[in-house]
Amino acid sequence: MAEERKRILWADDEIDLLRPHMKFLEDRGFQVEGVTNGEDAVALASDPGARYDLVILDEMMPGIGGLETLQGIKEQDPYIPVIMVTKSENEDLIDAAIRKDINNYLVKPVTPIQVYTAAKQLLDGEKIRETGVMRDYVNEFTVLRNLRSQGDSPEAWIEIYRKLSEWDVRLDSFRDAGLLQTHEDAKLEANIEFCRFVSKNYRSWLAGKNAPMLSTGLIKSYVAPLLQERRKVYFILIDCLRLDQWIAIEKILEPYFDMRRDYYFSILPTATSFARNAVFAGLLPLQIAKKYPEFWSMPGDDEHSLNRFERQLLELQIDRLGLRLNPPLKYIKVFNQDEANAVKKDIASLYSLPLVAMVFNFIDILSHGRSESEILQEIAPDEAAFRALTTAWFKHSALFDIMKAISRQNATVILTTDHGSVLGRRATIAYGNRDTSTNLRFKFGTNLGCDEKHALHIKNPEDFQLPTGGLNTHYILAKENYYFVYPTKFHEYERYYRGSFQHGGISMEEMILPCVVMNPRR
Repeated sequence: MAEERKRILWADDEIDLLRPHMKFLEDRGFQVEGVTNGEDAVALASDPGARYDLVILDEMMPGIGGLETLQGIKEQDPYIPVIMVTKSENEDLIDAAIRKDINNYLVKPVTPIQVYTAAKQLLDGEKIRETGVMRDYVNEFTVLRNLRSQGDSPEAWIEIYRKLSEWDVRLDSFRDAGLLQTHEDAKLEANIEFCRFVSKNYRSWLAGKNAPMLSTGLIKSYVAPLLQERRKVYFILIDCLRLDQWIAIEKILEPYFDMRRDYYFSILPTATSFARNAVFAGLLPLQIAKKYPEFWSMPGDDEHSLNRFERQLLELQIDRLGLRLNPPLKYIKVFNQDEANAVKKDIASLYSLPLVAMVFNFIDILSHGRSESEILQEIAPDEAAFRALTTAWFKHSALFDIMKAISRQNATVILTTDHGSVLGRRATIAYGNRDTSTNLRFKFGTNLGCDEKHALHIKNPEDFQLPTGGLNTHYILAKENYYFVYPTKFHEYERYYRGSFQHGGISMEEMILPCVVMNPRR
């Protein structure tokens, strides 16, 4: 069946002179009706039987002018797109038109192709963009496949995940189910290969062989050189921030900062109690346990219990790096809005300090809370919705206000995270005794068992620089988007945790992370 022609209402007191323009539009598939005054335009727009897709208005007409005509038409159909045509380039007039929801603005004399282009953009722009997106993605899919075939280096995997994450954000407003499923399949295939890559190379990274930047190197590589130059530094860590979430947030901060986005790999397990301590200590978990046993204990069910000594571990690392800070560094951990507002009030006084380290836990809390809340699951049923929720939080957060205040200071921000999260979609059976940890993406304990196609079984934790809670302690780390469920009540817990955001295992989403150097725009 032929597609119905889009209808355009064109109001201009010189409409007879515009017949060639109207014919140009009609020859290209539009149906155009012309009137010579605003009263007729409003009357036609009010007719329920005369549904128009676009209105073109002359700004200067006898009787009621273009702006008054616009108001009358919008009262009938507030969402109809409108193009205003005028002889004037007066800025106040343009501002007034924009305030009244003009979609485009053309200055006379206009050519037929100008009018056609403006109409085409408004009426068919989304369809054209979708076609362009599909074409671009097909081309990108080929690039990604080539990258994956060469994906035997951390740099190649960073590039693969960067491209996939940027497509995540680009496709947020694109609802073609087939393309979205193709993209999900591409991510899953990439994650399967990424997990093989990490399982094969991680131990050699810990020995320093062909290693990417790991959690342990962030302070040394990014913060210490700035302090040596006597630069003022804010080190901001947003717990559980994924790269795709950062890409969505990044454009909000772009007016305030010049930004350079780098990347690093989280250590394993990608859990707060391991990865964040590694960031602040500059040491791997086993090294922390041996060097500072007073600051390490094997985590229990409360994942945050092991993170009580981040300030002390950071101070010790700063000291080992030979930095003498006067006054000393300030460490701030923010769990809720009241604490964030307190930091916002004090931001001016913090400028006197050489280093301020801040940890914001909201996204991690939101990730965990979503698993327990039917309302949050309804609001954010998938990754695109969770990205939107994260972005909405940031736009209205005290953290955004804090960063805007920092942008008015002569300071550098190093913004990063400790790990990401993955959307758990597939359950896999884990075996263990009653003392086994309860985490969904990683477990440690004795007598552990798993399907080694779905998880990495670490039988000698010291090879992975991981401490043990006693003899015969093993770790298992879930791969891709698997999560662990015990055989007892398997189906009950499989359903309960399916679709929850989790961390601790091996996936691009959890391991490949942004580290952003931000300097205020001048």
